[in-house]
Order: sequence, then C-alpha cells, then structure tokens
Amino acid sequence: MTFAILLLIAVIVIALVFEYINGFHDCANSIASIVSTKVLSPRQAVLFGAVLECVGALLGVNVAKTIGSGIIASDAVTLQVIFCALLAAVIWNLITWWFGLPSSSSHALIGGLLGATFIHAGLDPIHFAVLIKKIIIPMFTSPVIGCLIGFMVMCAFLRMFYKIKPDIINRRFKRVQLITSGMMALSHGLNDAQKTMGVITMALVTSGVLVMQSGHFDIPIYVKLVCAATMAAGTMSGGWKIIKTMGSKIIKLKPISGAAADFSAAVIVLVASWFGIPLSTTHVVSTSIMGVGMAIKGGRVRTNIIGNIVTAWVLTIPCCVVLSMLLYWSLKHIPH
Repeated sequence: MTFAILLLIAVIVIALVFEYINGFHDCANSIASIVSTKVLSPRQAVLFGAVLECVGALLGVNVAKTIGSGIIASDAVTLQVIFCALLAAVIWNLITWWFGLPSSSSHALIGGLLGATFIHAGLDPIHFAVLIKKIIIPMFTSPVIGCLIGFMVMCAFLRMFYKIKPDIINRRFKRVQLITSGMMALSHGLNDAQKTMGVITMALVTSGVLVMQSGHFDIPIYVKLVCAATMAAGTMSGGWKIIKTMGSKIIKLKPISGAAADFSAAVIVLVASWFGIPLSTTHVVSTSIMGVGMAIKGGRVRTNIIGNIVTAWVLTIPCCVVLSMLLYWSLKHIPH
C-alpha cells in the first residue's frame, strides 16, 4: 500500500481511538450523578448512558460541520495535520484521565488542529471569526452559564419542595434523576460524538475517497454509525476516576442536586448543539455541579478540586497546540 493509504487508515484508527477514549473519559458527564447517588449501579449506569449517547450521536450534524469545515480552511487540511491533531488530543485525554481531571476532549481536538495547521500552513487557513464565536467565547461563557443555571435550578427546586422532608424528596427525585441523566447522556452524544464524525469526514474528503456534492459538507451515514457505536463502547468501559471526581469530590450529590445539575447542563449542551457549537460538556457539567453546591445551605464546594479542574481547562488548548506542533514537525522528518 502507498504511504497515503496507510496514513488514511492510521487517521481513521486514531480518530476512533479518540472517540473511544472520549466515551470513557467523558462518560462521567452523564452518569456520575446517578452513580454517586446510587440511583443505578455502576454497571447499569454505563449501559444506560451508552445507549442514550449512541442515540444522541445520530440526531444531528451541526457540530460535525463546524469541526470538519468551519474552523480550518479545507484546502489547508492534510492527512498529516489531522493525524497529529488527533494524536495530540488522545495523549492529552489519557494524561488528564490518569490524574482524574475532567478536561475537555473538544478543546483538546481543536488545539491539536490549530497547532498542526499552523506548522503546516501558518495562520491564514484558520477561520478566526468562527474560532472566536464558536470556540473561544463559549469556552469562557459556558462555565459561567452552567454555574448560574445550576444555582437557579437548585434554588427553584428548594423553593418548590421546602415543606417536604429531605428523605421523601430524595426518594422521589431518584426517578426524576433517571430522566435528567438520560437528557445529559443524549446531549453528550449529540455534541461530542459529532466531533469525530467531522474529523473522519474531513480525512475522507482530503484523501479523495469522498467527494462533497455542491460544496456541502455532509456526513455519510456509515461514519455516523461507526462513531456512535465507538463512543457507546467507550462509555461502557467506564471512567471511574473522573466519575469519582465529578460525583463526589466537587460536592456530595443527592438525587435532587444531581437532577438539578444534570438538567441544567443538558439544556445548555442541547442548545449549543443546535447552533453547531462544539461545547465542552465537561466544563458545563462541572460548573453546573458547582452552582448547585452554592445553592445548598451548608453545601461545601471543594475549592481545591475546582482549582485542579480549572488548571486542566486553561492548559488544554495551549498544551495540545504545542503537542500537535511537535508531532507534525516529527512526522515531516520521517522518510516516506
């Protein structure tokens, strides 16, 4: 086989590895609360989350189009750029998973694309207007919105049910939490799985295997199905270190607070997906949990854990930019 074919295969493989890792790295986004509150057992929760994330992945393509054609000019994209971007994102996801930090797979991938593109073709191919509008601004505003909505939803719940004994409320909210956690899993699949769909489609177009009709960036159905199944498989493998961080180390969740956090985050991610914004579901879920904790009288939000999470957020894009730059430079010097 020629080097180009081998590289295309390598890109698709590493893209699916990224999707799989994204599944177990970010599965905490949708199931941490129902595991920590014992609404479902860990085994039941990962199966529940995997099915709904798979369904969510098949419901739209707006985020995939943003990743595949919105941030980087298509004529500047090569298989080498895509490969290095994905590899940088995979390395960063594994590092943060190892330390139990809920970092953003989305920002890792975007940082990888930016770094490799810069080394390959400079700054000109980068669509800075789209980057600022759909990546940078949401990166800073979504955590604030997540915290604010989580706070308001929890305050509303407490106001509505303040006359009912806490034990009774939490028993009732175990059923509600199944719905809100399901919403979160669906929204995570809708947003996160599409990023890999966009990258694989970009690789197929770049290699000439797939030809876009009339300039439209359309995602083939087989790409959707493979990515959805791969993310579901990753979710079923679990990501217990991050689940522990999200479910108990930020605050100790109860069914009512878990339902409030999941509902708040799911609404934000669903709206962002509709507008094609590749949002960090990790940012939104983490800050929704923080907002819920702030609304609870006597609730204790562990600021040292928050500091570690924020550090990972801040470092993700620049670290992945540097990683992909180094990887691209190294790949250029491999004889072929």
